[in-house]
Amino acid sequence: MTSPANEVDEIATDEATHHSTGPSTAVVSKSPTRIAMERFRKDKLSMTAFSIVVFFFVAAVLAPILVKTGVLDPFGTNQDLLNEFSLPSGKWGGMSSSHPLGLEPGVGRDALSRVWYGITFSLAMSISATIIAIVLGVVLGIVSGASGGWADTIIGRLIDLTLSFPQTLMLLALSSVLVTFISDKLHVPSGNPSQAVYVVAILGLFGWTGIARLVRGQVLSLREAEFVQAANLMGASRARIYFKEILPNLWAPILVSFTLIMPTFVSAEAALGYLGVSIGPPTPTLGTVLNDSLSYADTDPLYFFVPAVTIMVIVVSFNLLGDGLRDALDPKGNR
Repeated sequence: MTSPANEVDEIATDEATHHSTGPSTAVVSKSPTRIAMERFRKDKLSMTAFSIVVFFFVAAVLAPILVKTGVLDPFGTNQDLLNEFSLPSGKWGGMSSSHPLGLEPGVGRDALSRVWYGITFSLAMSISATIIAIVLGVVLGIVSGASGGWADTIIGRLIDLTLSFPQTLMLLALSSVLVTFISDKLHVPSGNPSQAVYVVAILGLFGWTGIARLVRGQVLSLREAEFVQAANLMGASRARIYFKEILPNLWAPILVSFTLIMPTFVSAEAALGYLGVSIGPPTPTLGTVLNDSLSYADTDPLYFFVPAVTIMVIVVSFNLLGDGLRDALDPKGNR
């Protein structure tokens, strides 16, 4: 016969068994990348900037296709739509259903086609220069931080020398000489192709110092990590330690640096276009279109503001995207 105390114990045991075998909430682990992306998606400003950046990239890719199919016409003139002062007839710079952003004063080319096609060349040169700067900065930063000693000293002095170089003056002074060298020695077609190679090379070769210093600082802490020490003890080569052990842990600052360097080069290309160093007419870039519009800033302000606002939106969007990625990947940092 069961005693009341034993009955109470049996009831308690049954209840405990029932609760232990009941439905349980599974704990789902999240990778650091997933956590960062969720944090990034919650930032509405960064998501808006990301959408604008994607829009400009899609527009840049579609522009050559639209030009070949005749949808865009950045080179055709419309002299019949200009008045006796070579200004677009009608209000707002000749805006119409055929020319939504008006016409270029003096020539009569479609402003929308010029700016849209110019985005393609500006982004292409900026991306190419950014890739060169990132590759140089990452490689030299890793070597400097991981090796130390004389290698660190030489790379540090090279950074100081590059930063002290009068970049703009040398761009203007050596433009004709280096463009001729690129055309003759590297067998790049003369004219705009060699000019574009010159601009990309100069921007990339002078823009790597910031990322190199950033990577060096990250590597100084990573080289003392246990996995790097273990690779050293196992006899791994320097190249494996640099690019197999250390480099995969640097993708976050590299990604952020890309989004921050890119708008700098967009602005630099626009400045070079204004100085007459970038691609020349009739091929448009945002810099050359802005340069052409300066002469008509008073008589046709719309043609001036369209490329200026386009450059501003691209630069601001990339900067906000870089800030958002930095906040998502490093929540302890401040915007």
